[in-house]
Amino acid sequence: MITEQDLLKKYDVPGPRYTSYPVILYWDSPPTTAEWLASVAASLSTADEKTGAAMYVHIPFCRSLCTYCGCNSRITCNATVGSKYVETVLQEWELYRRGLQLSHKMRLTELHLGGGTPTYLTANELDHLISGILDHVEQTRDAEYSIESDPRVTQKDQLAVLHRLGFRRLSLGIQDFDSRVQTAVNRIQTEEQVRAVTETAREIGFDSINYDLIYGLPFQTQQSVEQTVNAVNRLRPDRISFYSYAHVPWVKPGQRHFTENDLPNGEEKRALYELGRRLLEETGYREIGMDHFALADDSLCRASVAGTLHRNFMGYTSRLVSPLIGLGTSSISDSWNMFVQNEKDLETYEQRVRRGEVPIMRGHRLSREDVVLRRHILNLMTRLETDWEPSDMYVSYLGDIDTKLAEAKADGLVRIDGRHCEITPRGKPFLRNVCMAFDARLARKRPETQIFSRTV
Repeated sequence: MITEQDLLKKYDVPGPRYTSYPVILYWDSPPTTAEWLASVAASLSTADEKTGAAMYVHIPFCRSLCTYCGCNSRITCNATVGSKYVETVLQEWELYRRGLQLSHKMRLTELHLGGGTPTYLTANELDHLISGILDHVEQTRDAEYSIESDPRVTQKDQLAVLHRLGFRRLSLGIQDFDSRVQTAVNRIQTEEQVRAVTETAREIGFDSINYDLIYGLPFQTQQSVEQTVNAVNRLRPDRISFYSYAHVPWVKPGQRHFTENDLPNGEEKRALYELGRRLLEETGYREIGMDHFALADDSLCRASVAGTLHRNFMGYTSRLVSPLIGLGTSSISDSWNMFVQNEKDLETYEQRVRRGEVPIMRGHRLSREDVVLRRHILNLMTRLETDWEPSDMYVSYLGDIDTKLAEAKADGLVRIDGRHCEITPRGKPFLRNVCMAFDARLARKRPETQIFSRTV
């Protein structure tokens, strides 16, 4: 049988990360604003009394550039930009409320603030923004509110405001604790800084802390990853995102501050993940989906066991909540049958909102094939298996899936039995590669230039 090293060489190819299907590159059927709002309203109308919508708010501002970052951000130290941006987001929220013409307050089940750096906003700005959203919704009993945070700029008064408004989950961007790696990616923070924010959040009442780590960064070694994971184990967050670094300097020029020669190669990079995984599992964390870990009593772990795990543009969540409404520049929204993305340019976004326009820059209406294949890819990404026996889970593209996965099957990555596909333990590092076999749009039109990061 092919060796693990040869598998890495064979399958380490550019490929999508599958936070959606179709991936944005293949969005080709944009809805009108009226069609999009009608789709959101229809999704809301099918929810039961206990279920509401999800909302994501993007805060683009950061005080400095982290050179690994692939997010949509605006680097500035101008203290006045936050207040103006908050008002614009609240105006966009008002446009949604008017456009949806709801007869009652919208039920809200999930609220997430991401970025950029959401804690770039002051405590008062966070209060104004979140209160301005929550004043017009009915929060469901099991609502979950979370926020991403840079531990270098997060203060106690911000955490106190967030907790008062219902936030119980905090995600801290750590990435790596090694000084050489931190210098290369311009993200210097100490274990003590992270400890201080973690302990303060817990004292205030946050009951779920997540740390974001990245493997594959410049100058990372097995020693530096072991040092980082040991520090994380001392701090004991409830869940951990252990992401693969996506090197896309053609999209994010900031990544040109280092070169490919500074990065671990495919085999070295995977070894860093396997080391981190082993160290985390030895101390009680369980691997969830792809690149995520959680303690046994965390909701993400419970969802994985119960089979309710979901994946969207925000990563893994404990359940499917639809629709997802994105506010702020570059935010992506999802009504299950449609996607839209807001304007990515900050000034254009603000101008369109001031003109009374829902600031959509692109979108996609999913075909029946899209919806079916989306469900299969989602099943693989969350449950590591899928089947298409029911008629509503079958499309003609699946007719020769055995052929498409023949090599992966021969290499021991998947098991295929009739209309059932299951990722093997050996195939788990190549989950994205297996999903690519279910990607009809990628099969029909592969990009002529390198667009995606590498799968391993």
